[in-house]
Amino acid sequence: MSFSEQEILRRESLAKLREMGIDPYPAPLFPVNSSSKQIKDNFENNPDDFKTICLAGRLMSRRIMGKASFAELQDADGRIQLYINRDEICPTEDKTMYNDVFKKLLDLGDFIGVKGYVFTTQTGETSLHVSELVLLAKSLRPLPVVKTDDEGNVFDGLSDPEMRYRQRYVDLVVNAGVKETFIKRAKMVQAIRDFLNEQGALEVDTPVLQSIPGGAAAKPFITHHNALDMPLYLRIANELYLKRLVVGGFDWVYEFSRNFRNEGMDRTHNPEFTVLEFYVAYKDYYWMMETTERLLEKVALATNQTSDINYGDKIISFKAPFARVPIYDAIKEHTGYDVSEMSEDEIREVCKRLHLAVDNSMGKGKLIDELFGEKCEEHYIQPTFITDYPVEMSPLTKKHRSKAGLVERFELMVNGKEIANAYTELNDPIDQLARFEDQVKLMERGDDEAMFIDHDFIRAMEYGMPPMSGIGFGIDRLAMLMTNQSTIQEVLFFPQMKLEK
Repeated sequence: MSFSEQEILRRESLAKLREMGIDPYPAPLFPVNSSSKQIKDNFENNPDDFKTICLAGRLMSRRIMGKASFAELQDADGRIQLYINRDEICPTEDKTMYNDVFKKLLDLGDFIGVKGYVFTTQTGETSLHVSELVLLAKSLRPLPVVKTDDEGNVFDGLSDPEMRYRQRYVDLVVNAGVKETFIKRAKMVQAIRDFLNEQGALEVDTPVLQSIPGGAAAKPFITHHNALDMPLYLRIANELYLKRLVVGGFDWVYEFSRNFRNEGMDRTHNPEFTVLEFYVAYKDYYWMMETTERLLEKVALATNQTSDINYGDKIISFKAPFARVPIYDAIKEHTGYDVSEMSEDEIREVCKRLHLAVDNSMGKGKLIDELFGEKCEEHYIQPTFITDYPVEMSPLTKKHRSKAGLVERFELMVNGKEIANAYTELNDPIDQLARFEDQVKLMERGDDEAMFIDHDFIRAMEYGMPPMSGIGFGIDRLAMLMTNQSTIQEVLFFPQMKLEK
């Protein structure tokens, strides 16, 4: 293994520290009792509370000026200036800790622990006057050196997306704002949990490894269980298991589900992604629309302190109520074609006239999905419920109570992308089996995203499934909106990447 010049020098420093009897990776206990943010936020009003402070973090800069130096420490909350005086951290005749260790053998990126008291410099900067300094962990690779000028322009930063996503641990250290994106995502998820728990919903867990990949139309990942000698699938959705729990007597269940789909990758798709699904007995999709409006308004407020969020050059309002548009009306408005009474072949011909890539393996539902996705989605920037889908597109959805050939389903579109998908759930086991059988026919025609028949799910329904409504939210896409990010990779700590060369 070859090392850069800096990596060689750091390893030489490591060896010298050990020769001096200094453990470069000591036991982890260090009595941290504050943080950079707590100090900056509270010192001015409560100076007496900051006379005995212990901090730990990375050494990020250093300005050596003879017997005294200034440095910068970065902890989990930010950065704070350190003032280090040789005679204070080395009160005896032995000045090794300052002259040899701090000045020569410590490197930027090393983890250090410091003790001291807080004061304000003549330039007005809140700083820590260090009385004790210890090395907590030696860094063997140099961090990218990010420089900022007086106007806030950043130079020499870690900007290559592939490197940032592949080495997220470095990205988080050196790029200001990256950590804030993930903190906002965590607040968003917590706000959803709080909303559901306050309504009486129960959070549950369901299997990731499934014998049948049910609950969605998608191509699954396949694996093999050696002990059982059987194929298993990584789940594409958790829907059918959550419905089983409603059969079992839970009236409102939800799960943040890690799902896997063996499909393409782009700015809004990752093969591993997070979905929130919840199912509520005795409710319908009209109730679900109102609940979705209330939930997302709360999420926007919790994440950004306003229901109007900035996304790129747009302002998107999550203030209820949202617009509602039937899917056939949307297609007619944006293509000029009324496909509501057309046959499968007629719709295929419309797709060809509009230069859409379609083939004979695609049934009516997929053709309509292609029409809407390619010609309509992009127009719905503000939150809009697209409603009343054809039955062929929705094998798990209850037929519309008043509109023949349609089902009670909506998709929530925001900024031209689907954020949520919801139904009044189908609870007739005979109808459900027939629709599964229609999916098998599509599979035989070459549709590798068609659904399998889940006979155990049919059996559960035959015991009696109460009427209910259910919804699935794309958490990653919602996080993109709430954090003003244009790619899904920016809201995933570790997005899927090609093998490193």
